[in-house]
Amino acid sequence: MGAPPEGTVTAAFVDWLARERDLRFDDYDALQRWSVTDLDGFWSAIAAFFGVPFHEAARTVLEERVMPGAVWFPGATLNYAERAVEGPAGTADDDTALLAYSQTREHQRWTRGELRDAVARARAGLQRLGVRRGDRVVAYAPNIPETVIAHLAAASLGAVWASCAPEFGARSVVDRFAQIEPTVLLAVGGYVFGDKPIDRTDEVAAVRAALPTLHHVVEVPYGPGTVPDATPWSALVGTPAAPAYDPVPFDHPLVVLFSSGTTGPPKAIVHGHGGITVEHLKNHGLAWDVRPGDRMLWFTTTAWMMWNALVSGLLHGAALILVDGNPLHPDLGWQWRVAADARATHFGASPGFLMACRAEGIHPARDQDLAPLRQICVAGSPLPPEGYRWVAAEFGPGVLLLVGSGGTDVCTGIVQGGPWQEVVEGEISGRELGVDTAAFDEDGNEVVGERGELVIRSPMPSMPLFFWGDDAAGTRLRATYYDVYPGVWRHGDWVRFAPGGSVVVSGRSDATLNRGGVRLGTAEFYTVVEEMPEVADSLVVHLEASDELVLFVVPAPGRRIDEARIRAELRAALSPRHVPDRIHEIAAVPRTRTGKKLEVPAKRILLGADPDTVASRDSLVDPTALEPFVGYAR
Repeated sequence: MGAPPEGTVTAAFVDWLARERDLRFDDYDALQRWSVTDLDGFWSAIAAFFGVPFHEAARTVLEERVMPGAVWFPGATLNYAERAVEGPAGTADDDTALLAYSQTREHQRWTRGELRDAVARARAGLQRLGVRRGDRVVAYAPNIPETVIAHLAAASLGAVWASCAPEFGARSVVDRFAQIEPTVLLAVGGYVFGDKPIDRTDEVAAVRAALPTLHHVVEVPYGPGTVPDATPWSALVGTPAAPAYDPVPFDHPLVVLFSSGTTGPPKAIVHGHGGITVEHLKNHGLAWDVRPGDRMLWFTTTAWMMWNALVSGLLHGAALILVDGNPLHPDLGWQWRVAADARATHFGASPGFLMACRAEGIHPARDQDLAPLRQICVAGSPLPPEGYRWVAAEFGPGVLLLVGSGGTDVCTGIVQGGPWQEVVEGEISGRELGVDTAAFDEDGNEVVGERGELVIRSPMPSMPLFFWGDDAAGTRLRATYYDVYPGVWRHGDWVRFAPGGSVVVSGRSDATLNRGGVRLGTAEFYTVVEEMPEVADSLVVHLEASDELVLFVVPAPGRRIDEARIRAELRAALSPRHVPDRIHEIAAVPRTRTGKKLEVPAKRILLGADPDTVASRDSLVDPTALEPFVGYAR
């Protein structure tokens, strides 16, 4: 493939390796192989190249190469917030740090100097409230500057952060926050979704009442409601203070991320200062090609790992474009207009959003000035081939389409593209640097060219430190990731690696269809069904005991479902084994707020499980979407 594209962070890194380490790589695959075989060499190079702000240097990079339990950079101390707030060398006070767009208030611009001052003030305010290292600070707040500031202030103290979006119901919030016993809650009284004001004061009161460890509630003035008996945000940040960042061990907890809660109680996944810092320096720099002065837009709520990944754009000197509200209001073009106004260099989106733009005939690059845009990043679910073609036709070769797949579990990408990789239509370009991925069969053998379980064979710094509330042996964590292949991380996705290295993620492995010995990932099923103009959405379930394949479809507005056509298309595109036995129309597919379909919970309900035990309704986009499955189960 030759040298990486000139001007990219990857090109600078490869040149640095040749100059400083006498290591030369002529293609991406060789760099990737080195990154997972020489873990000490690769991660020490990442730390040196990106300038990780260590206060105490590590004795070695990796003390043990075992999973779980690898110890990274033993003896090192640092603070994530220091690099995020201060930025890389050369960052100036008047550089843009935050651009906030909202349907609740006028948009705002924050400079680096203003961000530093606000974080220092919030840190001092948290100290006045009694927050100390290891305490938990949580937020029931949207993607706005105050949430970013509070997160960085808590991190600067060595306190542990967690957040939920205000559209979550009280039960879902309590299911998460009660596990970690927070002492301070940051909350808004409401927000505006499109043109609809949403008051959340009752939910804040319910959350507050259910968390006996709370000592203080801090209210951010936002939206229609008012939180009673709360410390005003203005009081929290009212006293000038000097910036400060407490050095903490590399594996000191930084943030608790919660799983979706669709297969049981949400798992409280703990990530550390060091792991997130070095992983996001690597991922954002070498895959996303984020550079100082870039501007990153990714519509996300504070409950999704993508919010944490977005905040980490600050590590590279980029500005964050914070977007809050209804992403489709007043139309599909709103986010593109925000991107044009903010001069976005990176635009993150879900496959569903891009496919909706395609279906509606949206022409972003024609209708908006998106000249600074260099990357469109896609994650959350597979992007159909038609989505690749739409992006290529709309944006041309000057904009890289980067499709990836990762997870809350590692708070980063596992397989994805990048500037030194080929875009492969309908597939993910390949393995991520520093992530030793493969597909395994049931016996733990690597398979190429056929589907298998996605595994990670070597440790990586952003793997969870532990699950909050787990026992000392990490029993729950081990059962989650290491129950099938001892010592090897099983991610739970069904994938196929092509001989050339590209990847197809076919859906969750526990939702894989298996009829007559033929396995089919649900993602390929949806690609066929949802390309039909009469189908807006779909969900498929295989009931093994009766060997029935049941398809649920949401009709497109104004269209009628043609069952015979659906069966014919599936027979021709896939196989006769994958023609559904029954097709049912539903109003909405049950999805989490991050867009994932609830295939396994739906299947469990059809098999007789109580819906309240398989999914938290408050964590769903539409809390009523499970009701049709309860009816069918009867």
